[in-house]
Amino acid sequence: LEMIDLIAEQLATWSSDDHIALVLMQAAGEKAFCAGGDLQNLYQSMLTHHASAEKDDIRANAYACDFFEREYRLDYVIHTYPKPILCWGHGIVMGGGMGLMAGASHRVVTEKSRLAMPEIAIGLFPDVGGSYFLNRMPGKLGLFLALTGAMMNAADAKFAKLADYAIAQADKAAVLEALLQQPWSKTQAENHALLDTVLRDTEMAVEQGPLEHHLAAINTWCTQENLVEIINQIAHLDSEETWLNKGKKKKKNGSPSSMHLAHILLNLAQDMPLADVFRLEYLAALHCAARPDFAEGIRALLIDKDLSPKWQPATHAQISSNWINGFITNPWSDVNANEVHPLVDLDKNH
Repeated sequence: LEMIDLIAEQLATWSSDDHIALVLMQAAGEKAFCAGGDLQNLYQSMLTHHASAEKDDIRANAYACDFFEREYRLDYVIHTYPKPILCWGHGIVMGGGMGLMAGASHRVVTEKSRLAMPEIAIGLFPDVGGSYFLNRMPGKLGLFLALTGAMMNAADAKFAKLADYAIAQADKAAVLEALLQQPWSKTQAENHALLDTVLRDTEMAVEQGPLEHHLAAINTWCTQENLVEIINQIAHLDSEETWLNKGKKKKKNGSPSSMHLAHILLNLAQDMPLADVFRLEYLAALHCAARPDFAEGIRALLIDKDLSPKWQPATHAQISSNWINGFITNPWSDVNANEVHPLVDLDKNH
């Protein structure tokens, strides 16, 4: 949360500074651009909330309310920023990292980039605008990625419209030096064009990735009549390819509720403006924090590290439409006029 606030404050300062032509987002180190949010404080807030007298009120977890509101506000700012944002997505880009990268105007991946939305493994769903950008991928790729958390390399990140340029990490220093030499102006269209030219001149060739290679098959698997049929299609894939088998394993071990929630959010958000998507995801995220799977997923992955979450409900057959629809109920619609959805003003200045 502290990092979210620091980035948001800096972007706000730079947006109106005529001396700033563009913003560069990069990692502190070589391993990852951003592997996701720090879930430890969220986990503690969930345990406290679950044991409280207000456990049925999603608004009662103050930390979760603050975290998701400010994270989603930051992501929206990046999507609508008035100046070019160059995101250098080297290494691991997952979860919250995808939220930072997805909205940048110029997104670079390298030979070491590995992108994913693996939230089903921790009882969440592909949030940070995932219901928006997954819907804008070719065919049924978005649904497949949401249900499997499958990893993308540079080629597939470009194919899935999550990256704009593939550039060798060894060329980064030359790219930054070239940027310093450009005749930047106060005209944003010109600055966007200058940045495009520098990146295009340095771009490397990439071979077809597994997502693009398997697009026809993925479209077939993910166009079944209902979600359980889609899940069964993926579960019974007969393949020796490591990439596909990893996707099968993640789906098998993921939260059934998370898969159903991801599916319903993708359907609901198909034609939604971005701000409405974030408002919808905010409700879903807080409901996840109030229910058992999110805390249990974090426990199994990061706290006890036994990698054996006990999901509730444990199977897809036990999930009812009432259970899933409960994740998107809006408590702010039933209260007095003095209390409104925290993101109600998200798009008022754009």
